[in-house]
Amino acid sequence: MDSRQTKDWQQRYAIRAGIGATPFQNVRTRGPRRSRYRGLARTHVQHALTALACNLTRVADWIAPPTASRRRSSRSTRFHSLRTATA
Repeated sequence: MDSRQTKDWQQRYAIRAGIGATPFQNVRTRGPRRSRYRGLARTHVQHALTALACNLTRVADWIAPPTASRRRSSRSTRFHSLRTATA
């Protein structure tokens, strides 16, 4: 049996995957790969403010009422609407 199929491993990996999402979101959306400042103290402030912005965005998304998501129509649906419009 593979060690990745045990319940213990899956529980530990779920925690790790949840923790890894935050740095990924920061890198993807706010681009802190390069610091705007020289020096460790200023770079630390930049990273702290980036984390604060990420948390504020998450809280705002959590508080906001859910919006109706628009579903993309499939090709067959578009073809069907076109066919009925021309008939």
